[in-house]
Amino acid sequence: MHELIGDITLSILFAWGLGLAAHFFRQPLILAYLVAGFFIGPFGMGWVKSQESIQTISELGLIFMLFMIGLEIDLKKIVRAGPVILIAGGGQLLGGCILGVLFFMAIGLAMGQGGFDALYLCVACALSSTVIIVKVLYEKRELDTLPGRITLGVLVLQDIFAILFLAVQPSLDNLQISIILLSIARVGALVATALILSRYVLPHLFHQIARRPELVLLGALAWCFLIGEIAERLHLSREMGSLVAGVSLSTFPYALDVTAKVTTLRDFFITLFFVALGMTIPIPNGSVIGLALIIAAFTVVSRVITTFVPLYLMKQGLRASLLPAINLAQISEFSLVVIQTGLAARHISTQTASAASFAFVVLAVLSTFAIGRSDQLSRSGISFLKRLGLRDLDRTEAGEGGHDGGGHGEPRRIVILGFFRAASALLSEIERRDESLLEQIAVVDFNPVVFSTLSARGLHVTYGDISNVDTLLHAGVGGAEIIILSVPDSLLKGATNVKLVRHVRSLNPTAKIISTADLLSDVEDQYAAGADYVTVTRLTDAHELFAAIEAADNGLLADKRAETDALLSERREVLP
Repeated sequence: MHELIGDITLSILFAWGLGLAAHFFRQPLILAYLVAGFFIGPFGMGWVKSQESIQTISELGLIFMLFMIGLEIDLKKIVRAGPVILIAGGGQLLGGCILGVLFFMAIGLAMGQGGFDALYLCVACALSSTVIIVKVLYEKRELDTLPGRITLGVLVLQDIFAILFLAVQPSLDNLQISIILLSIARVGALVATALILSRYVLPHLFHQIARRPELVLLGALAWCFLIGEIAERLHLSREMGSLVAGVSLSTFPYALDVTAKVTTLRDFFITLFFVALGMTIPIPNGSVIGLALIIAAFTVVSRVITTFVPLYLMKQGLRASLLPAINLAQISEFSLVVIQTGLAARHISTQTASAASFAFVVLAVLSTFAIGRSDQLSRSGISFLKRLGLRDLDRTEAGEGGHDGGGHGEPRRIVILGFFRAASALLSEIERRDESLLEQIAVVDFNPVVFSTLSARGLHVTYGDISNVDTLLHAGVGGAEIIILSVPDSLLKGATNVKLVRHVRSLNPTAKIISTADLLSDVEDQYAAGADYVTVTRLTDAHELFAAIEAADNGLLADKRAETDALLSERREVLP
């Protein structure tokens, strides 16, 4: 016991120290934890030698990590996602697994007769990192964009696929239809038990303890370990049980509160998991490094093929098809779980497991930088794909007689550059007040949903990047009387409103330019660049909030809400 406590102490100290270094050098924290584990583990300095300690630390970390992943899976969002995410996710998983098995068998890895290296690697390479993707997209404020929503939807489908694989994995040595059906039945029994209890029992219990934070935390942990133990009794695994426990709570009324309470513990045990994983990584030889680079290269190439192609065929445009492929181009933490279960079951060799771990590290570093610069990469990719002859939505729709909004026909009097919620609300307001004005408006944006929806409504819309001068010329900016920049800097990609105002003013010296500012300090800069009027949304928000306070003080808040509800019921917005 004292040895375990000492080993945990070393793990946390070195994880923290290297984590600080990773933070200062802008490297992924996961990489720091793996390096810390390798440094203090049996293959490094040898300060942690106990295999029992390593296994205990790893299992605890894994249980909490899967529980938190489960809490973040919202099955309702998947159901509401529509065919784009379902087809994209299904195509990516199916295509990735087929390509993976064929590729890894072709390079000589085992498949059958006790060795399943090719199978485990194909599954591992089909899964992407939730931790890395969500963190970087959150920092870039892209979780709520179309490529961001597609990426998150695919991630959830990958997690569901991993659950099914983990259910079948223990029976790979004697895989028969009856065994597969039995495994699925066990998973069904586990999921049904968890859902029934979480729906009919837990709400009453948590309602009683809602104001006792320590009991909420303890209840969440008890639930996690209870479902894990039930899974163990069903001959599944505690890790899988913890994932199902999290999923069953994801739509629970207190899920947000539970997540907030467990987050600190999650970070502690996830750190331990990756440190323990680093302890298992041996000093690589040439063959391990070579296989790791092959795995990394295959992951990137296969992700582009299996993600880009389905989205492009569904007419999502080159940008919305490329960005999810860039976002998903790494190996998941869940992949390491799959690899570790295969190693424990002696389904794969130590060399294969080590190579997969090194590939994860390589892609974790490269992917963090790639997602951070995904806009520049997508622009370069789009130029390359167009040179190969692939058609984007601007050419495809124009060629089919759609509303290309460019130099064909007379320019519109009003041009809206960029289309997000503010522009969506503006169009709805115009429809309500003066619908005839819509004929004088042109919209420019590269969201395929916006393009198809506005085209279907008969509006003049151009598919293109507003930071591209050629797009602005094609959209008829030079002949417009009023030009509206409705997207704040925080959501713009590859440009700022100051730069856009300057570009637009150079193309049209006489137009009235209306732009928007996030920061008060940006207002004067935009006026200096040539804007005629700058909107500051915080001012209108403040006015509305003050009106709500006055209504509450005068007992009229219900009336104000009824007035707002009436306005909302009349609106037919493109972006809800």
